[in-house]
Amino acid sequence: MNENGLAYGIEISDLDWEKTPASVKQLVERMGLHIKELEKRLGDLEAKQQELLEKINRTSKNSSSPPSSDPPSTEKRPEKNKSGKKRGGQPGHQGHSRFLYDVSQCDSVLDHHPEICSCCGEILLGEDANPYRHQIVEIPPINPIIVEHRLHQLECLHCGTLTRAKLPVDVHPSGYGVRVVALVAVLSGLYRHSQRMVQSAMQDIFGIPMSLGTVNKLRLEASSAVESVVSEAKVYVQNSPVVGADETSFVQGNVDGCNSKNSQAWLWVAVTPLVTFFQITLSRCTDTAKNLLGENFGGILNSDRYAAYNWVGLEQRQLCWAHLKREFIKISERPGVSKDIGNALVKQQEKLFELWQRVRDGTLTYCQFQLLVPEIRNSLKSSLQEAADCEIGSKEKTPLAKTVRTCRQLLKVEPALWLFVTVEGVEPTNNAAERAIRPAVIWRRTSFGSQTQTGSAFVARMLTVVTTLKSQHRNVLDFMTVATSAARTDQPAPSLLPEVPPASFQVRNAA
Repeated sequence: MNENGLAYGIEISDLDWEKTPASVKQLVERMGLHIKELEKRLGDLEAKQQELLEKINRTSKNSSSPPSSDPPSTEKRPEKNKSGKKRGGQPGHQGHSRFLYDVSQCDSVLDHHPEICSCCGEILLGEDANPYRHQIVEIPPINPIIVEHRLHQLECLHCGTLTRAKLPVDVHPSGYGVRVVALVAVLSGLYRHSQRMVQSAMQDIFGIPMSLGTVNKLRLEASSAVESVVSEAKVYVQNSPVVGADETSFVQGNVDGCNSKNSQAWLWVAVTPLVTFFQITLSRCTDTAKNLLGENFGGILNSDRYAAYNWVGLEQRQLCWAHLKREFIKISERPGVSKDIGNALVKQQEKLFELWQRVRDGTLTYCQFQLLVPEIRNSLKSSLQEAADCEIGSKEKTPLAKTVRTCRQLLKVEPALWLFVTVEGVEPTNNAAERAIRPAVIWRRTSFGSQTQTGSAFVARMLTVVTTLKSQHRNVLDFMTVATSAARTDQPAPSLLPEVPPASFQVRNAA
């Protein structure tokens, strides 16, 4: 049988093919080539269609997109069955009453005594040893304290030279006190106000008018005041036993000429339980990751699979299972073999998270958890290997090809998926870094980034200060006030570091 004939489902004997005119043979050959070309185009179109379908179906469940970007058609979590109970605290629940200030903090205390009995009308006498307390909290009108310094100029009776007095050493030439500087920094860094909103707040709430240029100068003064303590926090993070890292895009203009190539800026974060460090750079490369963590980083890195972290050894890495979950769901939504492999991966991931949740709530011990994990690990590895063994072309773009490449990459870093099982203090997800970076994302969206390198430095330093102090339950305004005062008097700035040094991690031995 001739393969040209078979291509059309027609059986042609060799004798008949020999008798076929040359013109017909050429036509058949051209049609065969045309069909192969159409088949190739059809395969490319199907791959493109699948790629577009993945983009259309992209949600927070199968990608890094935030839940706020999910379309209305996205399947929501199933509602829990109603218990039939009334809303609010249930019987036996320990309620929370309103916070009451100590009597010593009250500006005045007024006692109210009932005069007559509400039942019989008799006159009441005496004192209540435990009266019901009701407090009214009010904010008085805020009037700024204004101190005017008059610098007189006098003429010398001997030579006629005019000499003007100078400001005292402890009077800053900016014209604003340390609490004003700290407040501007806090409004910008903690509450993420734009410069114009800070200008409005200072005028409307505190009665202090200032120009946008002054707002910027005060922000830069605050940034300079905390420069040394932020550098100290960076060293602390680099020497911590477990660090979570993440990065997101940022915008930095070229007003100062420091970004002449209009490069994409990136905001990086390194998280520990009590200290968090941020930095903004014009690069997302490996060198930047090394600068963030330190080239001699000896702790454990909790991160996603971004290639800039690959210089850290697998024995020091815990890859984020939340990212893996989204990757597995994406695979399960593809057609054919990918769907079966993806469903198997999702099933094993759900088993693992169910066990981990039981460890967290105390219904499963670590020893029991460690005994149950190997079965899940073997099953998950088998599913990854099944996909990796599939034959694909080097440039193939089909859904299966994407699945195979993803699974092959995961097999290369498979040991880094399980460090949280044996090392104390390591979480299976990188949620801490993602939560820390979320306020920065909101700030970026409302302010459209920064326009200068010094503006980016202010953003990174204030994020470091605010996030760190919040994790230590310390007051941001008080800290910035002391830091600004210290900078003006050439005194050491207050430290961001906790009093207790970071605890070393411990390896959990399997039972």
